Amino acid sequence: MAEEDRSYPRKILDYMEGFLVSKTLFAACELGVFECLHDSERPLSAAEVARALGTSEDGTERLLSACAGLELLSAQRGDEEVLYRNTEMSDRYLTKASPQSLYHSIQYNSKTIYLCWHYLTDAVREGRNQYQKAFGVSSKDLFEALYRSEAEMVKFMQLMNSVWNICGRDVVTAFDLSSFRTIYDLGGCSGALARQCTMAYPECTVTIFDLPKVVQTAREHFLSIEDKRILFHEGDFFEDELPEADLYILARILHDWTDERNVELLTKVYRSCRAGGAVLVVEALLSEDDSGPLTAQLYSLNMLVQTEGKERRASEYRRLLAAAGFSHIQVQRTGKIYDAVLARKQ
Repeated sequence: MAEEDRSYPRKILDYMEGFLVSKTLFAACELGVFECLHDSERPLSAAEVARALGTSEDGTERLLSACAGLELLSAQRGDEEVLYRNTEMSDRYLTKASPQSLYHSIQYNSKTIYLCWHYLTDAVREGRNQYQKAFGVSSKDLFEALYRSEAEMVKFMQLMNSVWNICGRDVVTAFDLSSFRTIYDLGGCSGALARQCTMAYPECTVTIFDLPKVVQTAREHFLSIEDKRILFHEGDFFEDELPEADLYILARILHDWTDERNVELLTKVYRSCRAGGAVLVVEALLSEDDSGPLTAQLYSLNMLVQTEGKERRASEYRRLLAAAGFSHIQVQRTGKIYDAVLARKQ
């Protein structure tokens, strides 16, 4: 190692200060920086943005400068002051009205996940989630904790909506699902993944199976009457019978639960599945040698602080699916955040 490398541990410093980047992004979104610049017909100065947002000029100038350094904004020197505008990336992903907006996902990370991660050390020591310490609520019933208020439930649904609006098509087209006409999306939440499925496969119908209050919110706020091939079924997939179907989708569901609970759920799915049908599992897969991907490794820590589950390797999902009775198990890595596993019932 060169002398300058030993004296200047850039990577360690970047890791140590990574939270500064996250908080800069969170603050800029919460204050409405990207909305303000998107709505403007021209680049704005820090003073103009501060007036529009009702913030201090000094603080706004520092925030805009940091966002420019992160390449979230473009900065150009005017006659007397620096002018700022959104980058193409920020217009696409950080403004609320964009079809590919991550705004609500960022808000959930800022207001909920970030608070849980304050107790990561405790989670590692204790081996359990930290909802009691972070929010003062029991996590004995996981989704009662996640949905501890209507506002929290809507925030979680907005998070999932953002995720599947961007990542959904990759996972529903990882395999050819055109032969499956009757599909149940278990824990289908906002319906964003169901919509991606009906767009990719015009002959199918997708039923969102979720808790009554989630279904009601999805109907009222996330789906329209134009989504005619998206249906609803109220229920708890652990407690209630599952209707018969050709394909069941479990997207970001199994990572919430222990192996024992997953075998319980997958066995119910297997019994309800029609002969020749299948289950599609969508998760962020860890590599078999534990070398990555880093995103999945960090997500697994997030499962520790928030849920009962973890991210898993493809071989682990194979074992869970086989234990429930499924066979002909195929794995398709998408090269994106989420991967797909398809298992069939003979």
